[in-house]
Amino acid sequence: MTWDPELEELKRREAFADRLGGAERVARQRAGGRLTIRERITRLVDADSFHEIGKIAGRATYDEKNELVDLTPSNFVFGRARIDGRPVIVGGDDFTVRGGSADATIKDKHNQCEQMAHELRMPLVRMVEGSGGGGSVKTIETTGRANVPGVSGWDVVVRNMGTIPRVALGLGSVAGLGAAHLAAAHYSVMVKGLSALFVAGPPVVERIGQKLTPQELGGWEIQLRAGAVDDAVDTEDDAFARARRFLSYLPSSIDDVPPRAASTDPVDRRDAGLAKAVPRDPRKVYRMRDIVEAVVDRGSFFEIAPLYGRSMITGLARLDGWPVALMASDPMSYGGTWTADTCQKVERFVDTAQTFHLPIVHLVDCPGFLIGLEAERTGTIKQGVRAMSAIWQTTVPWCSVIIRNVFGVAGAAHRNGGRYCFRYAWPSARWGSLPLEGGIEAAYRAEIDAAPDPKDRLAEIEERLNKLRSPFRSAEAFWIEEMIDPLETRPLLCEFANLVAPLRRPGASSHAMRP
Repeated sequence: MTWDPELEELKRREAFADRLGGAERVARQRAGGRLTIRERITRLVDADSFHEIGKIAGRATYDEKNELVDLTPSNFVFGRARIDGRPVIVGGDDFTVRGGSADATIKDKHNQCEQMAHELRMPLVRMVEGSGGGGSVKTIETTGRANVPGVSGWDVVVRNMGTIPRVALGLGSVAGLGAAHLAAAHYSVMVKGLSALFVAGPPVVERIGQKLTPQELGGWEIQLRAGAVDDAVDTEDDAFARARRFLSYLPSSIDDVPPRAASTDPVDRRDAGLAKAVPRDPRKVYRMRDIVEAVVDRGSFFEIAPLYGRSMITGLARLDGWPVALMASDPMSYGGTWTADTCQKVERFVDTAQTFHLPIVHLVDCPGFLIGLEAERTGTIKQGVRAMSAIWQTTVPWCSVIIRNVFGVAGAAHRNGGRYCFRYAWPSARWGSLPLEGGIEAAYRAEIDAAPDPKDRLAEIEERLNKLRSPFRSAEAFWIEEMIDPLETRPLLCEFANLVAPLRRPGASSHAMRP
């Protein structure tokens, strides 16, 4: 006796699952310019590495003889795979089956996907489309009752944010619980023109008097500027490539350290352009991204959240092959001042670095917190305190390079002031409690007004104070440890990365990251 009949039944059920939502719905998915979930997984992971779990789970139909007639598969596909040889967990919504909504959801699959990633300490990539297993008004009719809202398994999502890299790709319209899964990631991506993200979609929003298209309500430009999503790309294949690259900088979990990559970029490379990167006129801006590219391993900078909190550039990079978390002020946005959203961006980025044992490199040009009515309305000081506290909580190594401005309370947050920090300053560096510009007239008002020529007296005071605030005066008092030639920046940063590499310690952070 053999088990051939059962094996044939297994193949039959797997064939039902391979149909997804049926030929018509699959054709509709492709006509909309979107791949199916199985096509997405195939393009994301290493060839032939995907091992699906729960493939034949779904809603079955039987005849009067209790024989299987049809099987509608679950609208969530997940399993084990490899990305660049590394074991990962991959899960994604199948929009062809009831639009990814609750009517076709087997919640245990969602939960086990998260649990596997957590307990096996493997990175998780979630491809989200639809409501991600969330609600549908039709659920009331199909179940005969209204559910009390609850999110089964969200506790594991929260734990995963402090344990494993979690990447989320929004590959269509995403709402409700799906939107929550897309936002709860260390790195998230949308596809321009195809993806949209909202708490509730256009039909629901129209009931409150706002008639908007999906892109008008939650397109990529809106969500990137709001900080809900990190990045947007042109195609789904681009999204898969970004996910793979992001993971290459990180360990599989907090129980490991980030892997070093081979580097052919000489550590003693000195980019001559750095010597004139910063204008002598402090009122003129410059391109900080050019400085970043000049000091890290060639082509290694991977920027994250470029449209959010734009006065701070954040991303991952390599120095002599070692992964680091890099922050750099952008004087082309608010002059580099910290806005409320910049503070939130810094807090989140620093927490990611702390969670995954990434040393932090900070290229500094911060005139302070944003001032004025906008700053007060957005609670800048409160968000600034949170960002500063996150910085002071870090235990990973820091290296700060002061490029130009360091002023005020925000300027003090250029490093963890409670621990040893590598710190260098370029000759263009300027610092103090507040910039002289504007402050002189307030502090010396009586003297200036009493002078025969107030303009000349103001110029005299400026010249005197500028000599006193020279960075070399601070170096005399050892208030700044080292003044350096800008051309020495890359060699020193590479030395930093090599010196601190043995200090990286796997394990849980002193504080867990939240979604």
